[in-house]
This record gives sequence, C-alpha cells and structure tokens, in this order.
Amino acid sequence: MKVLPKKILKRDGSAVSFDPLKIKRAIYRAALEVLNDEQKAAQTAELSGKKTLDKVSVHFKDKIPWVEEIQDIVEEVLMEQGYSSIARSYILYRQEHQDLRQVKVIYGVVDDLKLPLNTLLVLKNRYLLKDDDRNIIETPRKLFQRVARAISEAEANYKSKKSREEVEEAFLKMMTSLEFLPNSPTLMNANTSLGQLSACFVLPVEDSMEGIFKALNSMAVIHQTGGGTGFDFSRLRPQGDLVSTTKGEASGPVSFMSIFNQATGVIVQGGRRRGANMGILRCDHPDVMDFIEAKLEASAFSNFNLSVGVTDKFMDAVQKEENFDLINPRTKNKVRSINAKPLFDLVVYSAWRSGDPGLVFLDEINRRNPTPGLGRIEATNPCGEIPLLPFESCNLGSINLSKMVKDDSLDWDMLKEKIHWGVRFLDNVIEVNKYPLPQIKKMTLANRKIGLGIMGFADMLIKLGMSYLDERAIKLASQIMKFVQQESLLASQALARERGVFPNYESSVYPKKNLRLRNATVNTVAPTGTISILAGCSSGIEPLFALSYVRNVLSGAKLFETHPLFEREMRQRGLYSKELMAEAGKFGTIQNIIEIPADLRKVYVTAFDVPPSQHLRIQSAFQRHTDNSVSKTINLPPEASAEEVRSIYFSAYELKCKGITVYRYGTKKEQVLSFDSGIAERPIDRYGFITAESEFSGGCHSGLCPF
Repeated sequence: MKVLPKKILKRDGSAVSFDPLKIKRAIYRAALEVLNDEQKAAQTAELSGKKTLDKVSVHFKDKIPWVEEIQDIVEEVLMEQGYSSIARSYILYRQEHQDLRQVKVIYGVVDDLKLPLNTLLVLKNRYLLKDDDRNIIETPRKLFQRVARAISEAEANYKSKKSREEVEEAFLKMMTSLEFLPNSPTLMNANTSLGQLSACFVLPVEDSMEGIFKALNSMAVIHQTGGGTGFDFSRLRPQGDLVSTTKGEASGPVSFMSIFNQATGVIVQGGRRRGANMGILRCDHPDVMDFIEAKLEASAFSNFNLSVGVTDKFMDAVQKEENFDLINPRTKNKVRSINAKPLFDLVVYSAWRSGDPGLVFLDEINRRNPTPGLGRIEATNPCGEIPLLPFESCNLGSINLSKMVKDDSLDWDMLKEKIHWGVRFLDNVIEVNKYPLPQIKKMTLANRKIGLGIMGFADMLIKLGMSYLDERAIKLASQIMKFVQQESLLASQALARERGVFPNYESSVYPKKNLRLRNATVNTVAPTGTISILAGCSSGIEPLFALSYVRNVLSGAKLFETHPLFEREMRQRGLYSKELMAEAGKFGTIQNIIEIPADLRKVYVTAFDVPPSQHLRIQSAFQRHTDNSVSKTINLPPEASAEEVRSIYFSAYELKCKGITVYRYGTKKEQVLSFDSGIAERPIDRYGFITAESEFSGGCHSGLCPF
C-alpha cells in the first residue's frame, strides 16, 4: 500500500501539508511548454506524477522530505521516461525560481505570501517596517496583520454584534487575499508612531503672507506623513496688484506655487516617496493664462498636477465664442474681458504639449456637493478623484474586481460582502487616525468622508472574455458601480444605526432624502497606483498599459514581465514562446501580431488601442454612480492632434464628468512609461520595448499618484 508523507519541509525549514497535486501541476507546466499540446501535457503529468509519488512513498515512508528532494525525484522520473526536453524545462523553471528566491533574499524580504518580485521591491521601498539600521523587520503578512489589528481597534468605541477579533480576522483575510487594500498611508503608518492614515487633503490658501506660509507649513506636515495635498490658489491677488502694507506689487499665485513645489521636492528627500500636489486656479482669475502655461517648460512644477477650475458660464462662453470677465479676487471687480475661446485654446494647446492642465468642472462638482451648507468645494486631491472642502481629508480603499470573478462570471455576493467590510474598514480608519492638524481632525470627524472604489477592472473584463472596447464593457462598468454605490450606502446606513450619523448631517442633502448615513461620501474611483501592484491587478479602471514590458527595478536592473493572464492563455493554447512574448513587448499592442489569434487580440487590448471616446464613456459610466469623482487618464498616441484634446475636454463636460486629464505619449520629460531599446543581448532590441518604472501600474503617468 502506497503511503505518502503528510508533511513537507519548505526551504525556510517550516513544515506544511504535502500536496500531491502540486507535483502534477509542475510537470504539466513543463510538459505544456515543450509539447504545446494540452492533452499530451496532461497525460505526461498524470503518468510521471504517479511514478514520482511511487518513489516518494518508498523513499520517505518514515520521514518528512525537503521540497528540493521531491523536485530531484521529479527530474529523475522525467529522465528515466525519456522526457529529457521536459526535464530540461522543469530544471530551467526550478532555476528561474531559485534565482528569484535569491534576489528576494538580497532584497531582505521574507516572502510569506508568494508575491511577485516587483511587488516585494515596492513593499521593501514603501511599506515594510524597518529598524534604525534600515533593516526590514516585518513580512508582507505581518504588515497586513499590523494594519488589521490597528484598524479593528475602533470597534472598542461602539457597541457592536461583531467582536474586535472577528473584525480583525475579516480585515486580515481580505487584505492577505488581495481582495481589498486601503490607501498607502494606512499600510505604511497603521500602528506606528506616525499613525496618519489618510491619503487626501485639501488646504486653503488665504490671500496674505501669513496665510500662504501657513498653508505651506501645513503641506509640509502632511507630506511628511505620506499624504497628498490639493490647493485652490484662486484667492491670491493677481500679479501686479496692490500690496496695501508696502504699497508694492503682488507677485501672483503662480510665483507662490513655485515655493510650494520647491518645498515638496525638499521634503520628499527624507521620505519614502515623491510628494504629490494638485494646483487649481479658476478660469476667471486674471493670472489664469500664466497658470495654464506654467508646465510648458519641461522641468517646471514637477511636484504638481495642474487643473483649471472651469464654470458652466465659461464653457458656455467658449461654445458661443463670447467674452468672459476676469475678476480680481481681492476687490471682486472686473479686471478685463477676454474672448473665452482663445483662452480655452490655450488650455488645449498646453495640455497637448505637456499633459497639463486638466480641467475641474466646479459647477458639476458643487451640484453634487453632499454638504452645501458648509460651503462650495473649490479643490481636489492630487489625482482629482476626491473633491474636498478646506481642511477635509479622505480615506480610500479599493476592491480588486479581478478577484471577484468565479467560474467565468462576476460573483455579486462576494462583491457585496467586500463592499460592506470595506465601508466598515474605512469608517474605522477615521476613528483610529492620528490627524496632522487640529482643523483637519475637526472637519474629517464632522463629515466622515470615505472613498471605497475598485481596481482590476481591465483584468476582470479579460477573465470574463470581454474587450475593453466592447459596448458591453460600458454597460458592465455602470452596472458594477451602481451596485457598489447602492451597497456602500446600505453599509453606511447600517453603521449609522450602530454608531450614529456624521455630525454635519443636518447641513447635508441627506435629510431631505430621508437617508441616514454614517459618511458624507462613500465612493470614489482612484488611480490605485502602487496598491494595484501589491494586489497584482490592473490600475483602477484603466486598460492594461502593456502585455509584455521591461520593469526598471533595483540599481538599474531590468526585469522582463508578461501579463499573467495573457501568458497563461498563450501557454494553454500551446502558443507560448519567449520570442512571441518579446514581440508583444515592442510597441504596447499585439493587434498587428498575426501569430496571436484574433479572439485573443480582441480581448487583450492596451491603453493605446482604446480610442479617446471609449476612455471617456468608461469614465462617464463610473462617474454616474460615484458620489466623489473618478480618476481616469485619456491616453493619446504621440501623433494625436490638439483638436482631439479639444474634443475630449468638451465631451467630458457634456458627459457630466467632474474632471478630465489627458496624456499624450512623449509629452513628459520624466516618463514613468517609455519605449526602451537598451536591453542587452536580444537581437530584436533595436525595435524597442515598453519600459515601466518600478511603481508604475498604468494609471498615473505623471508619477504623482499618492496611493
């Protein structure tokens, strides 16, 4: 009778359950790469797997084997059966993984969740705790345990049917399974001396030297704790205006913005990531033209995303080619009137040239302002998806839609469960957060805004066999976000029954709707940035940026990566080859590679395959059911015209988006995505490869994503 060992020793010395199926899966993988035939590969795996297990039962009848010993037996069996090519493939697979393990050791990270190499690098650089000698002192699992424990402590503040331990376990499970992740500051700072957990802040900039430098100091404090900041500079008097104390001339908002930009660059040198700001100026400010052109110089305002705050009145004047008044914010008097169309043309040209400025549609934002009794919203966070009042902050978290697909369909029950836990998680964050400023604590606790969103949308479409270009993708986007919003509201209502409504409830739109909520806002769609790298999924609602590409990792090293779903599909169809994967990594698209079947080319589209109109319709579909805003980049090829940018900006306004951003490839000097031709020892290098920086996931081309 064949008796198999119950345990197997891993390389770190720990004992885990022995799983015979892992042996057959490994043989199948090696056989498929050689034979390019699923049926023959399965037969080989079954036969060789059986013979391997027979030998294992003899050699390890009375002792626990090491994993390396089992792998040695697999190689031996394959060679005995004459499968030398399959054995070679298996050996190479072992060697590749051994190399990866050695690199992980060099990184100093104990990989207890079996994460990809670049994910570990991002964890090492950004998230894992270190001692005073900068040695890593926690594993990825321990990171999530630290966060789950800290956030679950909020349960002690309320009477609940759920125990703190139950809540901690649920939070831990959805993070370690990569089904949900909170914004970066929560991962970095939970249960640490900093304790600042929010991603997004808006700070007021008052029209006085004291007010300007007070905002600058507040920005510095927030950036040190990992947050991103948004500013409306529209209150500052224009260049050349009177300074009453000295009878001199004001230098204007753009000159003061440069101080904020420089300070951000200095602060980040001691931090874990680049600082991120949003600068907004109203369309009727006298210095708006200087603001529009501020980033035409390649290196200018590198720590800022810029957006012009436009009104319905301005957009109407542009369409009618009528004059538009520029107003001095100090005196509230008209400075002059200009034709709105040339001003809009300047916005379009600058965005076409540099990627900035975007547009923020102020009236649309305030039509959907949940707390109009507290004032108008004038600014957003750095990527535009959170419109906030002065001194408000917001906590973000995203559900990984690619993990919600089961048996080729969307698991709505699973999605519902994660939504309710996600809302609870983010409301708990508000409770345990250490706020950087007393004004921020007061406003945040009074409104309790959260932003639960999604990521992995493109991966989800692929798993469902649906193209990002398909009309069905737009309908599904709307359906998913409507479901997320409805369930988020139900979750917030449940928390309100348990914990009470947010304190500024009576100043909100909800009493008239008879809707008692714990949170003034519940949803957003963020670019997700590095947390989508941690989750191993596509960024936010963006399409894939490439299928094969080179990742710049450590000290100039380059790592060739292939999208895992694409690679698996190619292997299963017997089409996989390293040469074909390299071909897919040349120009960011596979649409002209005839060796790849048409049905795969239809599903595996990338950002440059998607026309602007489809980008916009996807954004609009999500915005309809999002009470905050939606971060989405409209990707354009280098040859795109300024007229296309104009059309995009107008369409975004007509579709009732809250903001719009374009990125024409090649417009930024320090690109996080680029074509590269410097990969050594490849004959096709001269054709170039898509190259991505270590923390680029497809959403934020400016590199200013604080999530």
